[in-house]
Amino acid sequence: MPVKFARVPFAIILLALSLPGCERAPEGDGPPILGWYVFKEQSGAFEQAAERCSNRSQGRYRLTLEYLPTDADLQRELLVRRLAAGDRDIDLIGMDVIWTAEFAEAGWILPWPGDRADRVREGRIAGPLASGSYQGRLWAAPFTTNTQLLWYRTDRVSAPPPTWDAMIDAAESIGRGGLIQAQGERYEGLTVFFVSLLASAGGSVLDESGRRVSLETWPTRRALEVMRRLARSSASDPSLASRREDQCRLAFESGDSAFMLNYTYVWPSARANAPEVAEHMGWVRWPAVDPSRASRVTVGGINIGVGAHGRNPDLAFEAAECLVSEANQRLAARLGGLPPTLSKLYDDPEIREVFPFAEVLRATLADAVQRPRTPLYSDISIAISRTLHPLNEIDPERDVERLRQAVRRALNSEGLL
Repeated sequence: MPVKFARVPFAIILLALSLPGCERAPEGDGPPILGWYVFKEQSGAFEQAAERCSNRSQGRYRLTLEYLPTDADLQRELLVRRLAAGDRDIDLIGMDVIWTAEFAEAGWILPWPGDRADRVREGRIAGPLASGSYQGRLWAAPFTTNTQLLWYRTDRVSAPPPTWDAMIDAAESIGRGGLIQAQGERYEGLTVFFVSLLASAGGSVLDESGRRVSLETWPTRRALEVMRRLARSSASDPSLASRREDQCRLAFESGDSAFMLNYTYVWPSARANAPEVAEHMGWVRWPAVDPSRASRVTVGGINIGVGAHGRNPDLAFEAAECLVSEANQRLAARLGGLPPTLSKLYDDPEIREVFPFAEVLRATLADAVQRPRTPLYSDISIAISRTLHPLNEIDPERDVERLRQAVRRALNSEGLL
């Protein structure tokens, strides 16, 4: 299947060429330098992990971090152009979970060898592990993960609502201070919202082959009904159409909301910025769409892939295996608040201190849903978010077919405009 790339402004191409590592200095008599291309993690956990692995190698290699932009779309655009050009300086890649199929199909990353793949798979939670797999092979090792929970005010809600309808009913009955915070802007977060609702209703965007549109009528319509009801509810934030994760976090911390769908970083943020809110924060699994089914929520996180054009692939696999080790996952959790992908760490008292919601998080990750696994995911995501924005204009009957047509066009690499 051909892979289609978006046009990118010339300024971005210049930025890609100016990234550290494009003109790597000669190694001389020192150990081979392995470049790990990843976003800048603010706590320093990634730097410490790289230093640990370099020391552990006893001179076989030295890991250096080459920082990517914080925006995931810009990360991808920059990497795509360098990998497509056969850049030999990209040894390791901190990969968004949605890149696996595209990078594997394009030949930009190497599949993990059998023995190393078996070690990486051992003890990993199912959802994060699936995010690094494609067509039966492991292409990226799960490093850190995340997914959304339902956060709610225990001083305003006597018991967490089990379903979306029950949550909207409860929020409306609260009145002032009962807003629901969710991601409604036209971007990746809106696609994540829809995919989670669709999976919770028993549906999927694509069939198992990843090459044909699924979007079964009842689950798709039910997901759209929930989105429209939320948008038109008195409990909907007036700024829903422009809300992303961080705006939701800030709004919840302001104290005007009773519910929020968001990632785990909101817990340490509230404790630091709004302790009076954090004192009354509860957490449970995402609400169900169908009362007879447990919700299924989209998985996120960072996996480690090995660049196909690097000079030292064997050393790169060794370093990647070290980076995703238990010790480094513990470090990323403790310093950076990044949830681990190893199941046993969720039983560790140190990890539970960081994540008091560890049990709920692990259970949610165990059956987390993957976004459509296709090299054309980027186009599919755009098709979904454009079709469904703004949420208050959704017509569940009409938009089931509109959504199918938009996703079909994306799969056929047809224009999205």
